[in-house]
Amino acid sequence: MASVNTAADETEEKESHDSLFDGELTCFQATKGYRFSADSVLLPHFMVVREKDRILDLGTGCGIIMLILLYRWGKRIRDIVGVEVQHDLVSLAKKNLQANAFEGGGRIVEGDIKNLASHVAPESFDTIVCNPPFYGHGSGRQSINDEARFARHQILATLDDFLFASTLAVRNKGAVYFIYPAGQIGVFISLLGKHRLELKRLQFVYSYPQTINNARLVLIECSKNGGVGARVLAPLYIYSKKNGAYTEEMQKFYKKNIWPEC
Repeated sequence: MASVNTAADETEEKESHDSLFDGELTCFQATKGYRFSADSVLLPHFMVVREKDRILDLGTGCGIIMLILLYRWGKRIRDIVGVEVQHDLVSLAKKNLQANAFEGGGRIVEGDIKNLASHVAPESFDTIVCNPPFYGHGSGRQSINDEARFARHQILATLDDFLFASTLAVRNKGAVYFIYPAGQIGVFISLLGKHRLELKRLQFVYSYPQTINNARLVLIECSKNGGVGARVLAPLYIYSKKNGAYTEEMQKFYKKNIWPEC
C-alpha cells in the first residue's frame, strides 16, 4: 500500500535546504521557483557597510542578500529591511531570518516596490541594495514557473521602478548598489540622472581571465545627489580558467567569517 505524504513531506519537496560559509549560514529556497545564484553573493561583498547602517533590500526574494550582510557585518548594521511582492518568497525570507537567528537584525515587508512609500518612510535608509530582474518583459528565456519568471523578468516592476524606489528611500548622499547585465550598462547609466543618482564605482564581472567574450555582469555603486567622479575597479573573474575552479577572490566570498572586519 502506498504511503500518504504528510504536510512536512510536501514542504520538503517544495523547498531545498542549502548553506553557505561552511554551513554557518542556512538558506531555504524553492526547488522549482526562483533560486539565488552567484549574483547574490557578489553584490553584498561589493558593498561598503558602515557603522549603524540602515539598509533596504529591494526585491529581497528569499532574503539571501540580507542573510549574507547580517552574517558578515551584523554588528555594524542598525537595521535591515527586505521588501518583496511575492507572498511565497516573503514566507521563505522570514523563515530564513528565523533559521539563522537574525530576526532581531532584519525584517521582511510584503509589498510592491512601485508603492514603496506605503511601506517605508522617504529617505529613511543609508544604503539601498538591489539585484533586480535582468530581462525586459518578453525577452530572454521564459521560465514556466511564475515565481522564477517574475524574479528574472521585468514583469512586476521595471529597472526604472527600482531606481525610483531607491531614490525615494535613501537619504541624501546615501549609497545605492545594483548588479546588472554588463551589456545593458548604457541603459542603466541613462536613467541615473532622472533619479538624482551619481555613478561612483563600477566593477565588471567576467567568467574567466582567458575569455574573449565580453563581461557578463557589472557591480554598480551610486550616490544620491553625489558629486561627479567615478572609479572603474579591476575586473572580477569568477573562474580561474574555462571549466576551472573559482578564483581566489571568488573563493573568499564563500569562506566563513575569518575576515578581521567581520
